[in-house]
Amino acid sequence: HVRFYQTCLTKVNFTNASMNGIYFGEYANLEGHSDLVLGIQFSPDRTKVASYSRDTTIRIWDTASSNQLCVLKGHSDGIRGVQFSHDGSKIVSCSRDKTVRIWDVLSGQNIQILEGHAFTVSAAQFSLDCSKIVSSSLDNTIRIWDVSSGKQVKLLEGHSNSVNTVQFSPDYSKIVSCSEDEGIRIWDASSGTQLQLLEGHSNDVVGVHFTPDGLNIISYSKDKTIRRWDVVSGQQIQILEGHTENINGIQFSPDGSKILSYSDDNTLRLWNLLSGKQIQVLEGHTNLVAIARFSSDGSKIVSGSNDHTIRLWDVSSGKQIQVLEGHSSTITGVGFFSNDHKILSCSLDNTIRIWDIALEKKIQLTGGDLGIIMDTKFSPNGSKIVSRSNDKTIRLWDVQSGRQIQVFEGSGALFSLDGSKVISYSSDKTIRIWDILSGKQLQLLKGHSGLIYDIQFLSDNSGLVSCSGDTTIRIWNISSGRQIQLFRGHADGVKRVKISPDGSKIVSCSDDRTIRVWNISSGNQILSLKGHIKRVRNASFSPDGTKIISCSDDKTIRIWDTSSGNQILLLKGHQQFVLDAQFFPDNTKIVSCSADNTIRIWDIFTGKQIQILEGHSDWVFGIKLSPDGSKIFSRSEDKTIRIWDASSGKQIQLLEGHNGAIRSIDISSDGSKLISSSTDKTIRLWGSDNGKIIDVTERSSVDYIWKVGNQVGLSMKSSIWKDTKGLTPQQKLLVKQRGGTF
Repeated sequence: HVRFYQTCLTKVNFTNASMNGIYFGEYANLEGHSDLVLGIQFSPDRTKVASYSRDTTIRIWDTASSNQLCVLKGHSDGIRGVQFSHDGSKIVSCSRDKTVRIWDVLSGQNIQILEGHAFTVSAAQFSLDCSKIVSSSLDNTIRIWDVSSGKQVKLLEGHSNSVNTVQFSPDYSKIVSCSEDEGIRIWDASSGTQLQLLEGHSNDVVGVHFTPDGLNIISYSKDKTIRRWDVVSGQQIQILEGHTENINGIQFSPDGSKILSYSDDNTLRLWNLLSGKQIQVLEGHTNLVAIARFSSDGSKIVSGSNDHTIRLWDVSSGKQIQVLEGHSSTITGVGFFSNDHKILSCSLDNTIRIWDIALEKKIQLTGGDLGIIMDTKFSPNGSKIVSRSNDKTIRLWDVQSGRQIQVFEGSGALFSLDGSKVISYSSDKTIRIWDILSGKQLQLLKGHSGLIYDIQFLSDNSGLVSCSGDTTIRIWNISSGRQIQLFRGHADGVKRVKISPDGSKIVSCSDDRTIRVWNISSGNQILSLKGHIKRVRNASFSPDGTKIISCSDDKTIRIWDTSSGNQILLLKGHQQFVLDAQFFPDNTKIVSCSADNTIRIWDIFTGKQIQILEGHSDWVFGIKLSPDGSKIFSRSEDKTIRIWDASSGKQIQLLEGHNGAIRSIDISSDGSKLISSSTDKTIRLWGSDNGKIIDVTERSSVDYIWKVGNQVGLSMKSSIWKDTKGLTPQQKLLVKQRGGTF
């Protein structure tokens, strides 16, 4: 009866263990789709669920057992939507392949293919008795089809642009459609004649619904408004305003009294249907809300977002009840099971998941949640660590104990060169200087009018360099807090700045695709280096200051002469964005990493590629070199950190344990330890059994000394479950899916 909720079980050996009544807090994924899962639809009695994917298949699952019942194959391009018939015996699907298909749910057979649309079919719906289907398309038309013959019965024309969706009225006597032509049209379902044209929206009308009583129509548009219309007169009754970005969908509450809307502005909003008044704003998601649904009793809402989380909300208070984490991409579908105790979700990470919310609520961890940790750095003497999270906190940690010492505000941070101060920068466009011992704010630096992306200390520790989305670079005096230099020249946001080894110059790179070199004392631009044809990711000086290296989304690395500005070398070989590139300490070689999952070593004199280091199974975000250049430390989207021998190109160590992409790594100044942070919301301190982490060999044992933060999801990679007793078949499947072996 042990609870393994959000536990790290990596490499744990459970051989011969008794596992009766184990609770994992997660269920096995519904396995089958080989590409992005675009949506899910429950059958009317909620005993089955249909999922559809970019792999062009529809799969039907049994909700009680999670078993796959059948696979519906036939579409040749992306599926736009699926819907069950009212008796649950058939499914209608529509696709980018221009067809509408009707399927038998029990056998999985394709009964009819309805062909006639000239472009993508955007929506399709059964009539009440399943004798007809209405469909809409990007070919500007709506078509009514006879189900038994598969023939087109009516062609409804009138829209002058793509028709986004179509729907029968509750009594099936009317049809409503909306279009990119900004209009909404009401049609007679039997004759196909247009009854009303509803005009008022000032941009694409994305979606439209009849109210449950059929008397009104609710529409939402790219003009960020929701509107209520009278069906008989065609008059606009109300405009519901509040969302500040595109609205992605609306839902009626089960009793028909409320409207739920969700938007690219990261919020969900509840409205009173009759008065049009906004009742609640549900805030918590950190990115656009893609989907949301009411529970069957209307007391709860589940939402899915681009921030990879699913959130559960209480309707009466508007408060967030739970956050469900585990998906690694945008959530495209959510829904409650019939008893409202479980939630089904699907995502662009190709998975469909089941969540037990009744039990998870009881054991949601309290405290210790650090948010997603974006960066970690050691202090100069290696005794402290500073971390920054997406919850806009900067935290100071004691290396010895892993204890939190201070919390500051900000979205980025850096230690001063003497380690006595922490510098933070924030989304409020300010820079703050904090005293480490007291935690007091010493200075507030104001001047930037855009987000600050990077800060660096001048080599004498007297000044600070910052760069921003406002296209400027600024130098500040630390003791007075005054701005002493302003550099202008870039035409877009400046993403990175680095100081030359002699402290006289700054190199900057920008989204304007240029690299620029500036004289610190005069404030003048010395060089503008042009050649990259896409965003420049990074630029830095060589250890002797004579060269500059830059890497870009154009898949190239370029070496420039610091005095003349001439391009010396163009290095091509990576198949994807080059995310980082650095000089070796001896100035003879370069190391780079890329979204092509590789690390490459290059000869600086010939420009030839010397080694390709392969092992990572996903993007390699960043690299660090040991001080003598003998080892390379890499971090990746594949949740691992790897240590490589630079001369042989061999992987020496694989550091596993994190359950999310590795956002940052840093090595202490004495080379003894490594700190890492991840999207799994934890920070880990790593060490070796034979002294320093920079001296490890293949025979060394490297493990984490401590971790802080509440980990996201279960981690079971390389765990052993030989001859364990008491696991259910579903639990065994879960263990296998999460990387355990039997």
